[in-house]
Amino acid sequence: MKVLILCTGNSCRSQMAHGFLQSFDKTLEVYSAGTEIAKQVNPLAVKAMKEVEIDISGHTPTSVTEYLDQEWDYVITVCGGAKENCPMFTGKVSKMLHIGFDDPSHAEGSPEFIWSEFERVRDEIKEGFFNFYQLEIQFSQPSDTCCGRGCCS
Repeated sequence: MKVLILCTGNSCRSQMAHGFLQSFDKTLEVYSAGTEIAKQVNPLAVKAMKEVEIDISGHTPTSVTEYLDQEWDYVITVCGGAKENCPMFTGKVSKMLHIGFDDPSHAEGSPEFIWSEFERVRDEIKEGFFNFYQLEIQFSQPSDTCCGRGCCS
């Protein structure tokens, strides 16, 4: 199962979603990309994920153009900009979804408020992608004990 998560900069929301989805199921091939990539993953996104014991410090923003000709089970946009500006895929995409979140990197105010926005959005991404994982992936695949005839679902 291959999943591509798209955002505009690929520095925050898509990276956190990538980290969460991969943590739910290590057998998934999860990638994230941006339509206008940032220079680096947002340090506050890395810190927020480290707080829940998921390390995304080795992730780097990647351009969506690297993935356009590949086949995907799911392509998921996590921000309005990526949803509206998502390029046409030349490869096969089984399902395109949008699971949108606010961009905590645009938060303004005190350092405490900005940090609280990163925590809030991180927690919303965890919930949104866990729901996606359960509904679309975990419970839609036959279990290891299933005979494969479709009667176990």
